[in-house]
Amino acid sequence: MVPIDPKLAVCLVTIFALAVAWSGTFDVLKIVMSVFVLIIVLGVIYVAGHVFPDLFPGFGEFLRSLSFGVPEVPQWAASMEKVSDNPWKEILPLLGWGAGGFASQVWYTYWVLGAGYGAAAGRGYGRPADVSSLRGMSREAAEKIKGWCRVLYVDATLAVVIGIVVTGAFFIAGAGVLGPKHLAPESNEVAFTLSKVFADKWGPVGGFLFILAGTAALISTNTGQLAGWPRLLADSFRICIPNVAKQYSWKKQFRFFLLFFLCTNMVIVFFFEKNPVVLVKVTAIFEGLLLTPLQAILVAIGLFIVMPRLLSAKAARILKPNWIFAVGLIIAFLVFGYFCVVQMPFVLFAK
Repeated sequence: MVPIDPKLAVCLVTIFALAVAWSGTFDVLKIVMSVFVLIIVLGVIYVAGHVFPDLFPGFGEFLRSLSFGVPEVPQWAASMEKVSDNPWKEILPLLGWGAGGFASQVWYTYWVLGAGYGAAAGRGYGRPADVSSLRGMSREAAEKIKGWCRVLYVDATLAVVIGIVVTGAFFIAGAGVLGPKHLAPESNEVAFTLSKVFADKWGPVGGFLFILAGTAALISTNTGQLAGWPRLLADSFRICIPNVAKQYSWKKQFRFFLLFFLCTNMVIVFFFEKNPVVLVKVTAIFEGLLLTPLQAILVAIGLFIVMPRLLSAKAARILKPNWIFAVGLIIAFLVFGYFCVVQMPFVLFAK
């Protein structure tokens, strides 16, 4: 394997993600993300499949492992100075990471706008909602959009299933690879330690597969964040600070924020390289847990209160959200709200 300086590697990844996001081409982003996600999925499922029989000799034992009990930190890990004996310090970042983050939940909207699906056909980015068109929406137009909604439901369901499978595979792979060797790597040792473990267990192909999957995850995450955050902030400025929108076009605002995130990425690369894992954990807790319950409530208000008022009476009846969405949003609010109010302060402020 050809050695490469980690800082140089991250810079190259960031520049590549910046170029994809700067182009604003949906087809390029779709292809890049699809390829990288496929690599990650195949890699982690391959590893999890190999270690699964050792972790769960019987299917009954596997089912018992799915209980809601909080696992204890293994004794070998708790004896290390770098590992806390409080399991919530490890569980909360994983929950935040699994939730996808507050902002990542709205990337799908920009994905639909970029692809021109449904009512987004021909609209593009940076344009306010056509309120008069919504209030005068015909029954035929609402039926057509309802058909697109069914497609999006299937798409979102598949994403949830894939996310659950891949997340579970990561947990199984981590337990099967790190647990038997009593390893708890930290800082910038994580990737290289894991690649060596994979190479020892499955030969050079295993080590290469891990590095490839990790690189794919890094590139796809950077591409998604650089494609989403600048759009979100540009739209926020357009809506909340209209004077900015009058002076600068949406595309200029988008590219300004894109360059801003390029600078912040470089700050992280050169000033947080000693312990990037801590930074990832903290951001996962705040973005994935702190803001997610607030988002659940705001989405519920948007779907069940704001949207019916924007649509014509006929369209509102056809596009009325199913009650199952309200149940899911309430559950999300209660679960993540519990973690925020009860567990997060204890983890953040505990010595």
